[in-house]
Amino acid sequence: MGKVTGFLEIDRQVAKYQPASDRVRHFKEFTIPMSDSEVVKQAARCMDCGIPFCHGPTGCPIHNQIPDWNDLVFNDNWEEAIRNLHSTNNFPEFTGRICPAPCEEACTLNLEDIPVAIKTVEQALADKAYDMGYVVPQPADTKTGKSVAVIGSGPAGMAAAQQLARVGHEVHVYERESAAGGLLRYGIPDFKMEKHYIDKRVAQMEGEGVVFHYDVHIGVDKTVDALREEHDAVIYCGGSEKPRDAGIPGVDFAGVHDAMPYLVQQNKRVARENIDSTGWPSEPILAGGKHVVVVGGGDTASDCVGTAFRQGAVKVTQLDIRPQPPVREDKLAVWPFWATKMRTSSSQAEGAVREFQVGTLEFVGENGILTGVKCCQVDEKRMPIAGTEFIIKADLAFIAIGFRGPFENGVLKDLGDRLEIGVDGRGSTYVMANESDYRTSVDGVWAAGDVRRGQSLVVWAIREGRQAAHDVDKQLMGSTILPR
Repeated sequence: MGKVTGFLEIDRQVAKYQPASDRVRHFKEFTIPMSDSEVVKQAARCMDCGIPFCHGPTGCPIHNQIPDWNDLVFNDNWEEAIRNLHSTNNFPEFTGRICPAPCEEACTLNLEDIPVAIKTVEQALADKAYDMGYVVPQPADTKTGKSVAVIGSGPAGMAAAQQLARVGHEVHVYERESAAGGLLRYGIPDFKMEKHYIDKRVAQMEGEGVVFHYDVHIGVDKTVDALREEHDAVIYCGGSEKPRDAGIPGVDFAGVHDAMPYLVQQNKRVARENIDSTGWPSEPILAGGKHVVVVGGGDTASDCVGTAFRQGAVKVTQLDIRPQPPVREDKLAVWPFWATKMRTSSSQAEGAVREFQVGTLEFVGENGILTGVKCCQVDEKRMPIAGTEFIIKADLAFIAIGFRGPFENGVLKDLGDRLEIGVDGRGSTYVMANESDYRTSVDGVWAAGDVRRGQSLVVWAIREGRQAAHDVDKQLMGSTILPR
């Protein structure tokens, strides 16, 4: 906790943004950092609530010890607060920027809609760690002689690799793309998180002995069995990237795209990389001067909205099949769990037109080119309401309704029937491995992150990578000092 009476004396404040009219002109981060004294005040609001729901099980998936580091910040002990935060979270600069902060939803003060600004304090701590020179390699004192391969360098793969390297294993990370980060690098826009943070962590991990192998598609360029022969353990952290099939007529019109190719292209463009990458179309997708429609109401859809505005879109309309949620939830019925309520992302606040309880009937066009999106109102069962049809003008449309599993052209195809695959209620596939040990049906192969649990948050990926590393180390060495 922070100051005993802090929550009574200090108002909740979070970091502010650059004005929308300014930030849409660039792809850089636009959050205005708070001063140390302001951060200390926000940490002081952490109350003696008795049971800190903020750090589990309903709050933070990686069990950040939030009251502890709030108290340390309040007492001006930044070094120990940074050490405490890193003890549970390998990459707080990632989560401090892009996590939706379920910890704040679970905060006791959220019963009054004034939760502690946990995410703001976390980002400030993470950035302070760099400023104070605390993000340095922490190589193991002794080597175990064991070798581990990690497939995929997203947050799950990076977390697993770092944990295992720090206890002395030789760790090799195999990445399909030309740089590490997974969807953190190629899916999350730079205006939400600049990629130099990933580069700094990669440099730290290389200093700890982790070897990164880029442009290596496991299952295509190199078999999983070859990895099993070369290493004592293999952790599959390939992510969930296959777009969900919308089943909307007219998807073949020029101008209709899945969300990820669009976001990947722009991230590569910002990084001055070649936009022609494995598995994605290479023709430029640009929104400048166009009317854009985004189908979907989640984070990926919001990222398309913000990207389109920065490319110079004339108008952006976002379609959400769900009814418009209430502005304020029923706290006594929902708290401390994540609530369904009206939320407006920074991208949506830049001028998007949001349509709720609207179904997408078809994409319409002329001469093979998209001209509009035919929509209608839907009932509570998401069925079309007759007579409510309308057409929205569109030169460009993005389908952002989620992902349905890992790409088959890789590890899944390579291992075939040996790798047990599950299917959830929505038809999404995932690699079968339980949360107790993360072991798959293939001997010597573990799975963690979105490839196992389905599309989820970066904080869950970090948790699963850490926990998989715990079991791998225990399996290889008979015991482990790695936290779970």
